[in-house]
Amino acid sequence: MDASTEKRGETDKNANSSQSEYDSSEDRERQSRELKAGLHPLKNKFVFWYTRRTPGVRTQTSYEDNIKQIMDFSTVEGLWVCYCHLARPSSLPSPTDLHLFKHGIRPLWEDSANCNGGKWIIRFKKAVSGRFWEDLVLALVGDQLDYSDNICGVVLSVRFNEDILSVWNRNASDNQVVMALRDNIKRHLKLPHGYVMEYKPHDASLRDNSSYRNTWLRG
Repeated sequence: MDASTEKRGETDKNANSSQSEYDSSEDRERQSRELKAGLHPLKNKFVFWYTRRTPGVRTQTSYEDNIKQIMDFSTVEGLWVCYCHLARPSSLPSPTDLHLFKHGIRPLWEDSANCNGGKWIIRFKKAVSGRFWEDLVLALVGDQLDYSDNICGVVLSVRFNEDILSVWNRNASDNQVVMALRDNIKRHLKLPHGYVMEYKPHDASLRDNSSYRNTWLRG
């Protein structure tokens, strides 16, 4: 590594650290306001997004045009208001994606929080996907998953003959965290024996223009 590359890496690290400190301070101020208002603040603020996919080749422009922010929340009370108004997976048309991400992170491979990361993928029969989706949502907003700071968001993808849940994380190259996250998801969702989880880095998705094909890991 040359000196200029090392310096750029150190600059990026410092910038990320400063942003993290700013976000933490902002969250503490928000939580203080919500407590004073008699509410129950969450560790993070979250945003629900909705995508109704259109046929054809995915481009960044076409995908961003189709993705819509529908509601946000930062308290337990806000979560239930949002969740009560959301359509259940069984009533969503195919192909549709419902995203729940931390505030400030867009559900795009190219987003700065996602571009070095990837996702764990679990495929479900439609009869059971709603229950696992709800469990995953509650685990994320309740900060119940290990390495929660490494998690960006979760996605429900409604397809013709199956539903797919995915958990997006920030760093695909940290194998220890990636595998620990897999084990934690399995335990928390109490996945029945026989369910296979697959992992795919977002840069691989960008190369083959696919979210769920050609996955790298299975376990």
